[in-house]
Amino acid sequence: MLTKTGPSADKPLPQWRLSLPNRPLTGLTVLVIEDSRFASEAVRLLCLKSGARIRRADCLRSAARHLRTYRPAVLIVDLGLPDGDGTTLIAELHGAEPRVPVILGMSGNPDLASEALKAGADGFLAKPVESLAVFQQAILSALPPEGAAWGLRVLPDDVIQPDQSGLRDDLTHVAEVLSSAQDTTEIDYIARFLAGVARSAHDPVLEAAATALARDYQAGYALATDLARISGMVQDRLSRVAEM
Repeated sequence: MLTKTGPSADKPLPQWRLSLPNRPLTGLTVLVIEDSRFASEAVRLLCLKSGARIRRADCLRSAARHLRTYRPAVLIVDLGLPDGDGTTLIAELHGAEPRVPVILGMSGNPDLASEALKAGADGFLAKPVESLAVFQQAILSALPPEGAAWGLRVLPDDVIQPDQSGLRDDLTHVAEVLSSAQDTTEIDYIARFLAGVARSAHDPVLEAAATALARDYQAGYALATDLARISGMVQDRLSRVAEM
């Protein structure tokens, strides 16, 4: 399949893009702000296959430190972070001068795409982010004209598979929080975090249970039954990952 990634097929390609047609993001630095190790590993592999450099922040505070030090070409912001809403950062950076060239929102809940775009994002990535073609096109289509690769390009059909160690780390984090949660706000966050992890891991049963926990929290229902069920499911998944 071919796609045109610029308004003029006659404009010459930069030499580094001509020499690396399968790595169209070479020379770009991507900052991913994502608290899930499993989801971050997926983005790392996609960047590696695309030629981009990657840096990671796991919360808004860490992202602020990164952004004080350097200016990435691409910012990928998870919308549900442990210390705040990712759309807040998107809106802040969308209005900053100079603006980060490409800002993308990311979430396991595709219904949040409109919120990311309303805040100023150039596009949205729905988890699981596994398709190399989707990842590259989301960035290339949002690059300003001077940074885009013009001409026809063969879309890759690669689908990446993150290492299970990232999933194990995420599940361990969930188990620790559930066992020592001091208030229900922690439970609300971890339920939404777990729903995203489960979606990335293609585990619809665990995703549904985590979504139900978040829904019951929002409705003010008693959470004891939900928490017992989730804890058992997380331990079961941890046992499975350990056997791989």
